[in-house]
Amino acid sequence: MDEKVFTYPFTYVYHAKVCSGHRRLASGGAFSILSGMTEHATSPEVSTDAWAATPTVVRALVQAQQQRLEDQAARITMLETRLATLEERLTQTSRTSSRPPSSDPLSAPPRRTRVPTGRPAGGQVGHEGHGRPLLPVEQVDHIVEVKPPACAQCGTPLAGADPDPDPARHQVSELPRIMPEVTEYRRHTLTCDACGTVTAAAWPEEMPRGGFGPRTQATVAYLAGRLGISQRDVAELLAVLFQLDLSLGSVAALEQQVSAAVATPVAEAVAYVQQHAVVNADETGWHEGTQRVWLWTAVTPLVTVFMVLATRGRLGAQTLLGATFAGIVGSDRWSGYTWVDPTCRQVCWAHLRRDFAAFVERCGEPARLGQALLAVSAPIFGLWYRVRDGTLSRTAFVAAMEPLQAQVGALLQEGATLEHAKTRRACQNIRKLEPALWTFVTVVGVEPTNNVAERALRRAVVWRRRSFETQSPAGSRFAERLLTVITTLRQQDRAVLDYLTAACAAALRGEEPPSLLPLPLAHTSAVSSLRPAA
Repeated sequence: MDEKVFTYPFTYVYHAKVCSGHRRLASGGAFSILSGMTEHATSPEVSTDAWAATPTVVRALVQAQQQRLEDQAARITMLETRLATLEERLTQTSRTSSRPPSSDPLSAPPRRTRVPTGRPAGGQVGHEGHGRPLLPVEQVDHIVEVKPPACAQCGTPLAGADPDPDPARHQVSELPRIMPEVTEYRRHTLTCDACGTVTAAAWPEEMPRGGFGPRTQATVAYLAGRLGISQRDVAELLAVLFQLDLSLGSVAALEQQVSAAVATPVAEAVAYVQQHAVVNADETGWHEGTQRVWLWTAVTPLVTVFMVLATRGRLGAQTLLGATFAGIVGSDRWSGYTWVDPTCRQVCWAHLRRDFAAFVERCGEPARLGQALLAVSAPIFGLWYRVRDGTLSRTAFVAAMEPLQAQVGALLQEGATLEHAKTRRACQNIRKLEPALWTFVTVVGVEPTNNVAERALRRAVVWRRRSFETQSPAGSRFAERLLTVITTLRQQDRAVLDYLTAACAAALRGEEPPSLLPLPLAHTSAVSSLRPAA
């Protein structure tokens, strides 16, 4: 720490402590010399008699200068606080904040540093190959027998059968030109010979009222909801690959038909999640036309739901989870979840580690505190990985965590008394949620991070970037319902396109659509083998 002394007239001496390497501006590498400035008032070295003998005009001037210095000191304190905040914001990366890695500047340190192995990239010598396996003969559409026409040595024509019952085989898969299957319904009118009444036939119940069948509806929804492409690109893809011409209006209409077809199963999924014992929740920004809204998600092992809501606050979280939610919520430290008792929450440790990394970027005591907290978090995750993988019992895990919990608590208590205001407030806020830091230690099924909810939102973020989000409330309902359907089905390893087709066909017949809820057997035995929400 370097100390610079600034002496001003009359009564004030300012000490500016500069943390070398901390106040570096991203643009030019300059250093601030105002960090940590403190003010020390000194007694005037003027005797009472001398002061009394001083002309009134001079005394007024001295007092005015003293007041001016006091005002300047207050302004300097305000500006240095503002400067520190702006400089810290400039140096934020995905390691020290919730910003995505794609926003990191080129100057940001690499997220992971791998030690070079010296081996070339790609497959290594001696590794087992993973070629495409041959399909069984019964699944082959065409077989081409290739026989040599003549002897390779003397040129004599060859004939007969190959004595080898298992000749060399090579298979080629090809996509045929796909043409839509068009069904035309003709409604006839007949006249009664007895009374002369003219009767028109009723349209069949299984006939779609629109111009496209259930599988076409499902395909449009899959392309938009699963692959996140725009309506214009959906129309182009159908025309190029399937020779099916749709207008943009038809694409939007088909999306709404699918949205209505899955409304009931999605409502059942929401009720299921709100009754679940452990739910991970998160939210991200969204736009509905020009209005700023929020896309929320609630994740369980086998069912995930999404909602587009107008608020990011407490009302949004209660709409998602239910105002009377009685389970455990895994989330970040966002204030929208403060209505949940800390004993029924699990704060995301990935976010906490980023907070601690931000402490390290500050100088002095905050940096030392951040390094100590990061050092403690490493064995915490090491123990968690072992209990998650089954190599450490829960009882041993709880016992091993006790000293680490005490160490984190002591460090946060120390941080709550630091002079650095931002670090002090962060530690104070974390201490308010201290029970929520350790729910994963004693409750089976609770994870220390909120990664499952963040992974669930990644698909929505891709949709947001590629298709301009939604333009109306009906479009938002389509987005939240399709994201719910697709993410849930993928968690349960069920075919998305087949489900959407069945739901559209059921809506056409006026029947109940298939449920999104898992089978009881799947809920108890297949959790660990299914893919995470994505």
